[in-house]
Amino acid sequence: CISGTIISCENAIVVVVIFYTPAFRAPMFLLIGSLATADLLAGLGLILHFAFVYFIPSEAVSLLTVGLLVTSFTASVSSLLTITIDRYLSLYNALTYYSERTVTRTYIMLILTWGASICYGLLPIMGWNCLKEPSACSIVKPLTKNHLIILSVSFFMVFAVMLQLYVQICKIVCRHAHQIAVQRHFLASSHYVTTRKGIATLAVILGTFASCWLPFAIYCLLGDYSYPALYTYITLLPATYNSMINPVIYAFRNQEIQKVLWTVCCGCF
Repeated sequence: CISGTIISCENAIVVVVIFYTPAFRAPMFLLIGSLATADLLAGLGLILHFAFVYFIPSEAVSLLTVGLLVTSFTASVSSLLTITIDRYLSLYNALTYYSERTVTRTYIMLILTWGASICYGLLPIMGWNCLKEPSACSIVKPLTKNHLIILSVSFFMVFAVMLQLYVQICKIVCRHAHQIAVQRHFLASSHYVTTRKGIATLAVILGTFASCWLPFAIYCLLGDYSYPALYTYITLLPATYNSMINPVIYAFRNQEIQKVLWTVCCGCF
């Protein structure tokens, strides 16, 4: 519940800033807005799930809140993948990146992301749950074991694609840094520092994502419904931290968003 409150407040700021700033209509900001929206819904879903599980127990409401959580977390992970694809294409096709085709591609990725996420979230509500057959339950009730396996396998596929793309991004960054160093006659140490910073940034992004989600994804495959619920919460809690860290990595570190936030803060005071 505390995690959900922090996540909601952080991502609400990002959503409001991007929505009410006309300059933030570029593909990059649309994808960041999609990620913030997904994390905002995840935060609200955590709060609602806590409230309804412990204060207003109801099977129907439980299905709705779990469906919201599945949709929002799936959209969050998928939005991270779309941001990675966008970053790769911005480097690989730098000359044609700022074209109308890029905007069209961005909207297509957003439609596919949210369409797939909503479909995943609707499965428990449409009947794919274990309310009538407790033995089919997974570690996350009322999701079935098969449903959770599909979600876990999908996560590992997304992680593998992101890892491959970030390796390619790292190669492109290193190659560009070397070319700039040669053209401008920079020292080898300058090229080394620039390359190291780029690799360190990519390592932080991918490392944060992996450390937050891998424990829960692995436990989803190995765990059983008979295991204590404490194990589920221990592995799920770091996954919620990913939605807490995303605004810091993808939004608050952006200089243009920082300018808008400083302007708002100065206007308030």
